[in-house]
Amino acid sequence: MTYTVYGAVRTRTFRVLWLLEELGVPYTHHAEFPHSPEVLALNPRGKVPVLKVGDRVLTDSSAMLSYLADAHGGFTAPAGSFERAEQDAMMFRLLDEVDALLWTAARHSFILPEDERVGAVKPTCKLEYQRNIDRLLSEMTGDFLMGDTMTITDIVLCHCANWAGNAGFPEPDPTFATYLERLRARPAFQAVMAKLPKS
Repeated sequence: MTYTVYGAVRTRTFRVLWLLEELGVPYTHHAEFPHSPEVLALNPRGKVPVLKVGDRVLTDSSAMLSYLADAHGGFTAPAGSFERAEQDAMMFRLLDEVDALLWTAARHSFILPEDERVGAVKPTCKLEYQRNIDRLLSEMTGDFLMGDTMTITDIVLCHCANWAGNAGFPEPDPTFATYLERLRARPAFQAVMAKLPKS
């Protein structure tokens, strides 16, 4: 199978590249920005990442993670298992309670036209983000979100924490910082970090 990933590393593309590195499967990466001609040719909405699998295309990062993890049998519970249902529930929760808050704050900071931005929502997003992170950490029973085994949910949460740090959201407390350090020390994470443009 041939994988081609389109998207700048600083976007949600990071998640897909990280999983591909963890899985150790070959891929080609084109660091395109949203709405570039190359991206629009594959995704009319212009969003990244885009994953091309042979002649077929996926345009949602969470779907890409689930697909790749299932296809290569790693970083996921088996499809059809109760553990997979719990993992899916955690993924939906992260998208709703963490990722969506970061996206809302970004939209009202620099994405929407200035006359459509409501700056007052950003402090609320930051407060809710911190509450949701604290609740997640209080429920953890192992080194990772789903216990003692790393899954794609950890990739999403760690990427969101990186995003939050760049967006001026609350700094991680010691427990969260230790969790993030564990993930950021992984060779696959470091391999993707090496793809970031040098400032």
